[in-house]
Amino acid sequence: MPRQTGWSGYLKLSLVSCPVRLTPATTRANRVSFHRLDRATHNRIEMWPHDAESGEAVPRDRLVRGFESAEGKLVVVEDEELAALRIESSRTIELERFFDREEIDPLYLDAPYRLSPDGAVGAETFAVIREAMLRRRKAALGRVVLGGRERLVAVEARPDGLLLTTLRAAAEVRDAAPYFEEIRDEPVDEDMVELATRIIERKSGHFDPSRLEDRYQTALRRLIAAKEAGDVVATQQREPAPVIDLMAALKRSLDVERRSPPRGGGRPSSSKGGSAKAPGGD
Repeated sequence: MPRQTGWSGYLKLSLVSCPVRLTPATTRANRVSFHRLDRATHNRIEMWPHDAESGEAVPRDRLVRGFESAEGKLVVVEDEELAALRIESSRTIELERFFDREEIDPLYLDAPYRLSPDGAVGAETFAVIREAMLRRRKAALGRVVLGGRERLVAVEARPDGLLLTTLRAAAEVRDAAPYFEEIRDEPVDEDMVELATRIIERKSGHFDPSRLEDRYQTALRRLIAAKEAGDVVATQQREPAPVIDLMAALKRSLDVERRSPPRGGGRPSSSKGGSAKAPGGD
């Protein structure tokens, strides 16, 4: 049984509901994690809460939360008051509206969670909701309180359960216009586009997450192992060469791809073939 996150509540569809729990669908446990050390002694550095005015250490049992108003007044909020502050989405994820999953711009997708039944009592209700969503090929919008804020979420059915993904608010997504304003709306050379298209076809394949690797983390582990062994570590950075003749560079690239084995986890797709589906898609 996966470790619970501390959030458990109910999944609700109209007048029916079932107990559920949330578990993070991703993990950072395998990432290299550094400690802050004193360069002279290599002792670990610990951060202690202290009074910003007097500099004196403050015991953790005296720490409280405070909000500074626009007038500069500090309002203290106690843990008991936060615990008592409940709205419906604090304990219930209501499936409010159903839609096609493809309608969500990936920019709004935030953190994924596994949504599963919490005990045998609501397993049948959970299974019925999941199967109905699978058959209609629909995802749902809902809300849940996580981390001290109400989050809009997307819930989609998978053959093995439900996937809940928190969504970013519209105000959190930056307008694209300032970043792309330098892109000129001019006609492109069709011969160059054809060459680029053929390169893409040669490099096309199916998406296979098992083949993905964080090469920076791999390099970090090699660096740490080398330093632990007392080896001298040589660092080298290579910058891409600037393209002087785009047409010539495209032709050379296509020639290289023709002589290379297929990459991307599968055979190159035909120019007439459809796009590959991501894992877990319908």
